[in-house]
Amino acid sequence: MKKILFVLLFAAISYSAVAQYPIPVQIDFTKTAQTIENIGASGCWFSEGIGKYWPEEKKQRIAELLFSKEVDPTGKLKGIGLSSWRFNIGAGSLEQADSSGIKDFRKRTDGFLNNDGTYNWDKQAGYRFFLQKAKDYGVETLIAFSNSPPVQFTKNHLSFKTEKDYQSNLRDDAYGDYARFLTEVIRHFEKEKIHFDYISPVNEPQWDWSHKFREADQEGSPWTNEQIFNITKQLNNELVEAKLNTRILVTEAGMLNYLYGSKGKAAQQIQSFFNPTSAVYMGNLSQVPKLIGGHSYFTEDGDSTLYATRNHLADTASAYKLKYWQTEYSMLGDGFREGIKADRSAIDCALFLAKVIHADLTTGNATAWQFWNAYEPGSAEKNTRYYLIALKGNPDFKDGSFTQTKNLWALGHFSRFIRPGMVRLDINAGLTENKKLLVSAYTDQKGKVVIVAINQHDQGAEINMKLLNNKRKYKTIKSYRTTGAEGDDMKLQAFKGIDHGIALPARSITTILME
Repeated sequence: MKKILFVLLFAAISYSAVAQYPIPVQIDFTKTAQTIENIGASGCWFSEGIGKYWPEEKKQRIAELLFSKEVDPTGKLKGIGLSSWRFNIGAGSLEQADSSGIKDFRKRTDGFLNNDGTYNWDKQAGYRFFLQKAKDYGVETLIAFSNSPPVQFTKNHLSFKTEKDYQSNLRDDAYGDYARFLTEVIRHFEKEKIHFDYISPVNEPQWDWSHKFREADQEGSPWTNEQIFNITKQLNNELVEAKLNTRILVTEAGMLNYLYGSKGKAAQQIQSFFNPTSAVYMGNLSQVPKLIGGHSYFTEDGDSTLYATRNHLADTASAYKLKYWQTEYSMLGDGFREGIKADRSAIDCALFLAKVIHADLTTGNATAWQFWNAYEPGSAEKNTRYYLIALKGNPDFKDGSFTQTKNLWALGHFSRFIRPGMVRLDINAGLTENKKLLVSAYTDQKGKVVIVAINQHDQGAEINMKLLNNKRKYKTIKSYRTTGAEGDDMKLQAFKGIDHGIALPARSITTILME
């Protein structure tokens, strides 16, 4: 009986601490962290079918959901206003058809390069549709990335490895060819008035990407650190010679701990590439910014791993005076299940996604955050692990239907109002002890404030906001909320102001905008 009473008392205290008593949240405007550069997503694989074949109304609405910053007359957001977009430069597996070895025809990519060395700029029509829409909507940062060199330059003439040796699939004599190809792609789009701010020549170099029976899931190639240095140096020289100011994004590490630790041929990438005494030092290359990119996959299974990994990364990046970009993440690993083997609902996934974004921004000090993948086939109701928009395509994928998921709006709570150039503000340390109530704040030079609050608790919570060292008065204060309820997707809320307690419903994400 005593044990039962103790459990009931503890539950009551926990509930009251979360649900009844307002939790003080102090934001100090004199204590700032990193400057946010962009928040975006990738449009890989399925862009081709949608952009090339789907009816105009459908693909235009998908673009609007991703890129629009407009608000309709009722106050409803038309989209999540991404500030970066990742465009995949294809390796040419689509032209190889079934002999490509890529099992899913939708994941084969067109290639601009012809076998005779000429270029066909009519290729990748679907990809180019979304790239153009990103530009038209004013997306601030455009990134071109490659999963594999063109098949004309690979050792096995395929877009993935057939040998398990952890060496690049790029032929030893084709480094210059690959660098010139990427430069030519950048130069072409420059002529089309589309400027790529970054080019990423290597993707997840730690994975072996080998399929000896020629049945691969996607394009890919491993790279050693020495090989990454060699292609980066070649590409740097080509960009300089072409007088292009596109910068090179490295290294798209498959997991964040490869950036500062781990063992293998593509490990400790911060120390390898940005220590002046290293044989593969690239900090003196003119097109390589003081920036390292990595993917948050497989480093979020439990809060201790989630925060410890990002603390270590932030400390290492700071020691080498580098910025960190999180350049790919979806719920690829099973960490999002949080110990539950059953299906996870759409709001379960959205809350987990929001938690990872929060950790990357507040603990990892990421200056950019990019999701994988904007759209993929799947359910919009459960286990929405890999996409913002769920697709249901026809067998030939030349038409289909789409449904926005809660993930779309979870990302939107950050991307829509945290704009490039905003600075993260310090939140009182006591709040960080409550791992299920997460709050971050951002401001710009005009004094606009954006606050994102994530309540993972099964009960509602209330917070009291206090702005320290800030004398500005705010004419407009708005609140947007996402819950598990249908249609409750970044929905505009009646809001009394921060002088009153701010209610955070159970299992919800709330963004507060102050202007």
